[in-house]
Amino acid sequence: MISSGEVVEFHQACLAREDWPENRVATDGLHSVWEWIAANHRFNSLLWAEEDLARRRDVPDSEIARNKRAIDSFNQARNDAVERIDEEILVSVGNVLRLAGARQHSETAGMMIDRLSIMSLKIKAMAIQAERADASSEHLENCRTKLNRLLEQRADLASCVDALLKDMAAGSAYFKVYRQFKMYNDPTLNPYLYANKV
Repeated sequence: MISSGEVVEFHQACLAREDWPENRVATDGLHSVWEWIAANHRFNSLLWAEEDLARRRDVPDSEIARNKRAIDSFNQARNDAVERIDEEILVSVGNVLRLAGARQHSETAGMMIDRLSIMSLKIKAMAIQAERADASSEHLENCRTKLNRLLEQRADLASCVDALLKDMAAGSAYFKVYRQFKMYNDPTLNPYLYANKV
């Protein structure tokens, strides 16, 4: 079984690499859930970079359209990886007896791990802002306050991940994988795409 501490450490190690997210991180020899945790974090990192680029005002609209299409693609891949994380966690928990009165958790473990990934990206970005040499002291102090809040939020979320996994192993909690239905990406479900099919 994984722990939130291992996940946070993995996220931080990836972000510290100079070749991240362009190059994947090897997860050989680790439980297969790590392959999907790595994929999710990579797609979140690529998505983050594209979101920054999509806010540019000094490039042609065609560049922004390219960014928006990349965002759609990375977002779909990110959600697919979340579902695979959930599948791997459910397999690793095994056929644990679900106790009578076990509570259903509204958010899956994979969704929470996805949020830990996003939190690590926010923390990295805010830490950079909190140390900018060209920024005012007011900006730096404001960013340090936000950074501390983000660190607290990640710690709280991490403890919730561990509590859910512990309760699942004990049979007192469970979650369901419903599957995401991203209708706008599906040419058979998006009215504009199927109506204008040539």
